This record gives sequence, C-alpha cells and structure tokens, in this order.
Amino acid sequence: MPTRAVVRAGTFTKIYDPTVGEQRPWYINDHTIVRADDGRWHLFGITHAEPADPFHEIEFAHAVAPDLHGPWTKRAPALRADPGAGETHLWAPHVIRHDGRYFMFYAGGGPDRTRAALALATSPDLFRWTRAPHGPLFRDGYDARDPMVLRLGEKWVMYYCATSAPHGGHHVVCYRLSTDLLHWGERHIAYSDPSTGSEAGNTESPFVVRHDGSWYLFIGPRPDYVGTDVFRSDSPFRFHIGDKIGHIRAHAAELVHDDDRWWVTSAGWGQGGVHLAPVSFPARGPGPTVPR
Repeated sequence: MPTRAVVRAGTFTKIYDPTVGEQRPWYINDHTIVRADDGRWHLFGITHAEPADPFHEIEFAHAVAPDLHGPWTKRAPALRADPGAGETHLWAPHVIRHDGRYFMFYAGGGPDRTRAALALATSPDLFRWTRAPHGPLFRDGYDARDPMVLRLGEKWVMYYCATSAPHGGHHVVCYRLSTDLLHWGERHIAYSDPSTGSEAGNTESPFVVRHDGSWYLFIGPRPDYVGTDVFRSDSPFRFHIGDKIGHIRAHAAELVHDDDRWWVTSAGWGQGGVHLAPVSFPARGPGPTVPR
C-alpha cells in the first residue's frame, strides 16, 4: 500500500535561550512570533525559572531579532500579571497586527478556573502594552487558554482550548467570531477529542493555517509532552479525529511564514528555549489516516 503524504518537520535548531543572563535555567512555554513594520522579529511567551511552575507564570518574555533565526536579544518583560484586574497568571500570548496596532490575546486565568479570562492588550510598537479598558474579552472553562487569531474574510476567528463543559468534559478546540477584535460571539467547537478531563488536555496550543486550499489544525501535547498532531480539513471550523495527517515532535507548536516557506516552533518546560524547523505540507488528496 502506498504511504500517504503527511505534514512533516525538518531538523529543529535552537534559536532562543531564555537562560542567557540569568543565574539559573529558565524556560519559554506557549509563545508567539511576529514581524514588526521595521522588519525585526519579536518573540513573546510564557516564561519562568525551571522547574515547571505554571501557576506562578506571571510575566511574558520578550526578545527581538533581525532574522527569524536570530540572533535574539532578551528585552524587558512585555507584560506582568495584574492581580487588580483579576489575573492569576499570564499564559499563551498570541500577537497580530491590524490597522497600525498590535493586538496581544492571552489567558489571564482568575480564581474560578471554570470561568477563566481571555484578555487583550494592545501596542503601537510591540514594546509598550496597554490592557483593554473593559477587562477580559470573555470567560470560559475549564482553564480556557491558548488563543490564536486569524482573519477569515470580513471576520476574525479566535481559536482556543477548553473543555466541552466548564467543569470538565471532552478536551476541545473552541472558536469565536468577531468583526472588531474586541467583541466576540458565542462559543463553537472546531474539534472535540475522545479524551476527557479537566486541567491540561491534549488540545492545547491550537494553531490553524491554510495551505493549498486545505485547512490544518496543530494541537498537542499528543501523546506525550513533546508531541503535536496535525489535522486537515476542507473547513476552518470543523476537524475530526480521523482527519489526522501528521505528527511533529514539538511542544506548543506555532507556525511562522517567512521567505515563502513555513516554519514550526517548539518550546516548553525543560526544553532549553525555543526551537525552529522547516515544515512541509502534502499535496491535496485522499488516503488512510496516519496512525497515532
């Protein structure tokens, strides 16, 4: 039987080490990379001293580089948790540019993990950040987090991970629609996994891209901490377990487009920083599901 073409990643190379300049090892977990108008690249991400301490991750790392591959220079933290705003941590920033401003979507948590806050800060230059004055964009559970936003026609789509019910259930990838990046509609489900629970699940770090007429969803950790599954669909709003078309050894994978090609990142607890690899997509066509 012929082998089905799948999404693949090349060799990963470390591009940023947050430990440089510190007295002890630090990590970067969920992160985002964006290119500024002046051509420089900016990296933002969850950061903390090793070992893993997710509920004390209260600042976003910031680094800048002239090229996607570096050299990356550490800058002052981009944002710190604001207890006065109800933030208990800062998780999983995602940054986009629109109308001359930069929008950073992130998870701010809160005391009630069944109503976790998805929040917004904006910046004119990627250095100075101001929280949206009206507070969180919306709340969801359980531990709703890891927002990712893309433009689709006249609307914006935000993907994020949660559970099928606020107190737990199937691990899901949710999405909401907006026309202005500030007001978001009702929750819908783009992907529902057979696994159930609360706490962290296997639909974290959702990232959706379009390539050659198909839509690809990257989620993990699956099945282990350093593991991301890729699913392909004809619709950006519906993916199924049988749509799997690849597996990449990456944690908190983000897709970055540069020089007419796609790159995929990997980071996380105990991973020594942020790593980057080229990624290739298959030609469109039918075939058997990739085994898990």
